[in-house]
This record gives sequence, structure tokens and C-alpha cells, in this order.
Amino acid sequence: MTSHQWGRVADDGTVYVRTSDGERSVGSYPAGTPEEALAFFTERFAALAFEVELLEKRVNSGVMSPEEAAESVRTVRAQVHEANAVGDLAGLEARLDALAPILAIQRDARRAEKEKRSAEARAAKEKLVAQAEKLAESDDWRHGANRLRDLLEQWKAIPRIDRASDDALWRRFSTARTSYTRRRKAHFAQLNEQREGAKAVKERLAVEAEALADSTDWGPTAGRYRDLMRDWKAAGPAPKDIDDKLWKRFRGAQDHFFGARDAANAALDEEFAANAEVKDALLVEAEALLPALEQSGDIEAAKRAFRDIADRWDAAGKVPRSRMKELEARIRKVEQTIRGHEDEQWRRSDPEKSARADDMVAKLQAAIDEVETNLEKARAAGNQKKVAELEENLASRHAFLEMARRASAEYGG
Repeated sequence: MTSHQWGRVADDGTVYVRTSDGERSVGSYPAGTPEEALAFFTERFAALAFEVELLEKRVNSGVMSPEEAAESVRTVRAQVHEANAVGDLAGLEARLDALAPILAIQRDARRAEKEKRSAEARAAKEKLVAQAEKLAESDDWRHGANRLRDLLEQWKAIPRIDRASDDALWRRFSTARTSYTRRRKAHFAQLNEQREGAKAVKERLAVEAEALADSTDWGPTAGRYRDLMRDWKAAGPAPKDIDDKLWKRFRGAQDHFFGARDAANAALDEEFAANAEVKDALLVEAEALLPALEQSGDIEAAKRAFRDIADRWDAAGKVPRSRMKELEARIRKVEQTIRGHEDEQWRRSDPEKSARADDMVAKLQAAIDEVETNLEKARAAGNQKKVAELEENLASRHAFLEMARRASAEYGG
């Protein structure tokens, strides 16, 4: 009999392996010697040991999922348990058993990672839903549709979560998209309707503008063009290509009219240029009246001279529009200055004001006389406090009396 640490070969050539439960026959090797038989079955054990070692490495590296690893452990365990091999089979099974806690840790880690990814996916989808619902309530018709398409692509890239939650969030997302699309279509339908209405209005305005283009009734026609422009702006936009064509017609008619009016005004301005020269000379005369008035004070003479200039001013006729404001402002300034001198003279000679000023002088003088009498009495009595009060009162009243006398002299001429 030939023996080995983990097995033996019986005299009849049967090979046995030693286990914790006793010996178990694993086969025979009739073609060779007992030593060759043991070598054959120990090599089988070495192959199993290599497979166990390889499985340990794969499990520890995490290249296999815990489920795949557990299935591989079960398969290898069955091979070891019933193995026709000689070696420490119990040790191999113990090594396989040692993988169980590692797989449990990996399962927990995978579960936690899955829950984390699920929570992240839920949060991402809830964020997309919130953005979609906000867009659904907005009036961003220009960019909203593109933004919703972007949100949909982002949704597709996010992993699914539990079915109930995923379905509920999708219903909200889809409802938001549908709501926005319906409102957008309704908006553009209404816009198209409004543009068709604007088209009809602007066609009518263009026709009227063209009918007025050759008018020479400059004032009323210019006013009517302003009204037409106001109505044009109020009509709103028509379809763009039509709107551009109608505007070209409308603006062309308007430009034609105002161009003709400007040409006519330019001709009148040229005709009125000589009138402006006459009024320039009259202004020299008129403005010369003011220094003379300041020196002589003879308002009536200044008024007579200005009336004569004003008559000649009116007879001179119209001037170019570019000179009208300047010339009128200068002649009005002379007129207002003369009128101001006249008003000042009247104010100074106003009988009622003169009488009121004289009355004020008389009353103040009477009051001063009374204070002076009381002051003499206070001095005689030696009442210094009263004296000081009356002296202060007397000084104040003298100041007022002086002002009143100046006013009376001014109103009295």
C-alpha cells in the first residue's frame, strides 16, 4: 500500500482521499504504479486549488457582480465536494466559505450604490419636471419649444427609477409638454388671425396714403398723414413679407407728398427772403428805441414809434420759416420791454397805492410821537427798563417810517 498525507492507494489499486468524515474512494489508476496513481489524483486537486485561487482573486477584485460570484462559488463548491482528487478538500471548501462575508459586503455596497444612483436619478427627473412645468406656464414662444426638446433628451439619458415613481414623474413631464404645445399653437393661431386683420387695415391705409400723395393742401394733408401713421402703428404687424411691401407703398406715398411740400416751401422761402431783409432793418429801428427810452423816459414817444414800426412789420409780409421764430422773438422782446416800462409807470402813479402809502406814513408818525412822549415820561421817572424797551421800539418804528416815506415818494412820482 502506498500512502499520502491526504490519501492512499490500496493493494487492489483503489485510491482513497482522507476527509473529516473519513476515507472516500476517488477512483483507481490501473495503468500505472501506485505512485503514478497518487500523482494523477493530486494533480486533479491542484487544478481545483488553482480554480479556487482564481475565483478568490476575481471576487476580491470586484470584477464579478456578487450574484455572478455566488453562482461561481456554488459551482466550484460542488466540484470540490464531489471531487475525485487527493488533497485538502476541506481546506478548499473553507476558502470558498471565506468568500461569503466578502460577497455580503459587496452586495451591501452594490445596494447602497444602486440606491444612490436611484436617488440621483429621481432628483434629476424631478428637476426636469419642475423646469418643464414652469415652461408650460410661460409665454416664451420663441425658445420654449427648443428648451422642452432639450429637457426630453436629458430625460432619456437618465436611468429609470422604480416603475411607479418613474411613471408618475413622466406623466407630469408629458402633461407639461402637452400643455405648453397647446398654448403655443393657440397663441400663434391668434397671432395669425391678428396679422390677417392688420393686413386688411394696412392695405386700406396704403391706398389712402397713395390717394393723398399729389395733394397740395399742405396743412390738412400733413395732419391726415400723421393720423394715418398713428393708425398704422396701432394696427400691429401683418405677415412679414406683406408688411414690408405695404410699408414700402405707404412710406413711398408719404415721402412723395412731403417732398413736394418741402419743395414748395423752399420756393416760398426764396420768395420771402427779401421780406426778411426788410424786417431785419425794422428790428434795428425797434431795438434802438429801448436805449432812447431808458434815457428820456418818454414812454408815449416810444409807443408811437413802435406802432409805426409794427405797421411796417405787418406790411412786409411773410418770411422764410427758418427765420420766423428768431424775428418774432426779437420784435416781441422790444414790445414787452416798452409795455414793462408803461406798467411800471402806472404802478408808480397808481392813486390808490399812493394814498395807502401816505396813510401809512401818517399812522407811523403818530405812533412814533406817542412812543416819544412815553419815553420822556419813563426817563423822568427813572425807569431804565421801560426806557430801554421804548428806545428799541422807537428805533424799529423809525425804520418802518423811512421805508413808508420812500414808498410814498415813489408812488407820488
